[in-house]
Amino acid sequence: QLQLVESGGGLVQPGGSLRLSCAASGFSLDYYAIGWIRQAPGKEREGVSCITKGGGSTNYADSVKGRFTISRDNAKNTVYLQMNSLKPEDTAVYYCAAWWGGSSCDTTWVDYWGRGTQVTVSS
Repeated sequence: QLQLVESGGGLVQPGGSLRLSCAASGFSLDYYAIGWIRQAPGKEREGVSCITKGGGSTNYADSVKGRFTISRDNAKNTVYLQMNSLKPEDTAVYYCAAWWGGSSCDTTWVDYWGRGTQVTVSS
C-alpha cells in the first residue's frame, strides 16, 4: 500500500513550535517533490511549503516565511516541517503531498496525499 503518513501535529500555544514529519510507505520519495498543504475551515486550501527531490529548492507561502523550515531525508524516506512562532491562523489540517518528477509543486495536481494531521494553535 502506498501511503504518506504524517505525524507531529497537536495543540500548541501561540509562539510555540511543532515539527511535522511525513514518512512515505510503499514507495520511495527519491523522485518526488514533497511538501505540505493545509486546509482550515472556512479558508481556501493553501500550499504551505515544498521541497524538490534533491532538496535544492524550497518554496514557502508568504504567510509562513521566516517561521517554517522544510527539509527532507531521502535515506529515511521522510520530510519534515519545522514550525516555529506559531500563530492562531496556522491552525489547520496539514496534509503531506508528493509530486512525481520532483521539480515542482502544484496544489491543483497532487500525486499522493497523506491523511492529514491537525495543528491547533490556541488563543
